[in-house]
Amino acid sequence: MRGAGKAHGSLYRGGSGMLTWVLHRITGVLLFCFLFAHILDTAMVRVAPSVYDGVVAVYHHPIIKLMEIGLVVSLLFHAFNGLRIILVDFWSKGAARVRQLTAVSMLLFVVTSIGATVAMGKQLIDDLGDDDTVATTGAEG
Repeated sequence: MRGAGKAHGSLYRGGSGMLTWVLHRITGVLLFCFLFAHILDTAMVRVAPSVYDGVVAVYHHPIIKLMEIGLVVSLLFHAFNGLRIILVDFWSKGAARVRQLTAVSMLLFVVTSIGATVAMGKQLIDDLGDDDTVATTGAEG
């Protein structure tokens, strides 16, 4: 028998609104973590230039390049969803058009993500074909 004030099941209520809410928070945390790491590694150029050079060399590794694609996709989702949130909050007709705004923002996200992934994927494949890049990053890692 269920208690009157007792919560049961998942907090997830379903629907695109909840999904975009969760994904917006996740991508925001990912972007924050990247920004924090980027500030730290850039600060190394003044403190220890050799450490900075080592970190930059790691960025050329194929796994890091794949993570970079994930970063760009996260950034695109966060940006387009953020614009949708701004329109819903500050446009007088935004609240009435949440579904349409969600559809448009997701369409823009998918199209730009495909374009970015293809462009960055081609660069990754070109880098993998260049034996010097793979050998250099593997030797310094």
